[in-house]
Amino acid sequence: MQIMKAKYLVTAVALLALACSLASADDPSPLQDFCVAVKDPASALFVNGKFCMDPKLASAKDFFFSGLNVPRDTSNPLGSNVTAVTVDNLAGLNTLGISLARVDFGPFGLNPPHIHPRATEFLIVLEGTLYVGFVTSNGDGNRLFTKVLYPGDVFVFPIGLIHFQLNVGKTKAVAFAGLSSQNPGVITIAKAVFGSDPKINPDVLTKAFQVDKNLVEYLQKQFWSDNN
Repeated sequence: MQIMKAKYLVTAVALLALACSLASADDPSPLQDFCVAVKDPASALFVNGKFCMDPKLASAKDFFFSGLNVPRDTSNPLGSNVTAVTVDNLAGLNTLGISLARVDFGPFGLNPPHIHPRATEFLIVLEGTLYVGFVTSNGDGNRLFTKVLYPGDVFVFPIGLIHFQLNVGKTKAVAFAGLSSQNPGVITIAKAVFGSDPKINPDVLTKAFQVDKNLVEYLQKQFWSDNN
């Protein structure tokens, strides 16, 4: 009987060890939209992230970015402007898993519904009043979570979920965001759906949105900038 119990214990420990090894052996998270494999390393141009310089050659300028104190122009159709600080303009962020952004809003300006495919975001309001929210996944019933934020308030947007921020005040607003990736990526829903290159077949969007085809074609003809 004792031998049988010992066998069960050994089996349980072995399975637990296997589960732990599998859990710690998953693939690294992607740091860009995709990374196509190549058979010849000599022809490779990218890694999952950025190549690293010799640490001995690094200097303070590699970890420095200036200018987030400067308000950005919000005179565009949406009335907002995002200044992102990622590994693309602050090389020292490479491999650190963080980035940040300043978001300027004109009166009633909008940072439209979008997702960050590789990052959770937290937002802190410095000035103004923002109506913010996110929508959960289909399996969770697409629930909407919203809150009105005032200076000093913080709100978190879980990774990969559609979210937005709207200035509900008559004056400008400013917020700062922290993101859990050196390259969080951004997919603005309206721009991606109606401003893709090349265009999505209108029949697809007509059926998906259950609207008239003329409306879809009208939306596809609009100019969708990075601020849309």
